[in-house]
Amino acid sequence: MTHTYNPMGVCAMQITFDIENNIVRNVNIFGGCAGNTKGISKLCEGRDARELIGLLEGINCGGKGTSCPDQLARAIKKGKNGNFVARLRCERV
Repeated sequence: MTHTYNPMGVCAMQITFDIENNIVRNVNIFGGCAGNTKGISKLCEGRDARELIGLLEGINCGGKGTSCPDQLARAIKKGKNGNFVARLRCERV
């Protein structure tokens, strides 16, 4: 299933991706710095959603308090069901 997320506070205008069995695929970030967003998309391909959230969450761009990678982490969290988010919180404690 393809998820669509409209980021806030960054140059990117839309993020789309698929999650299947907790594996992230087909990440596309529209807008933003083309080289960076293409690189992020390729690095995310085939990785575990929980791993990506842990790696990308909290990255700050230019003092904005967020970034395209951080917005992708937020999108992945939203793309998962409530059980995934609850499990993730338990794993971090």
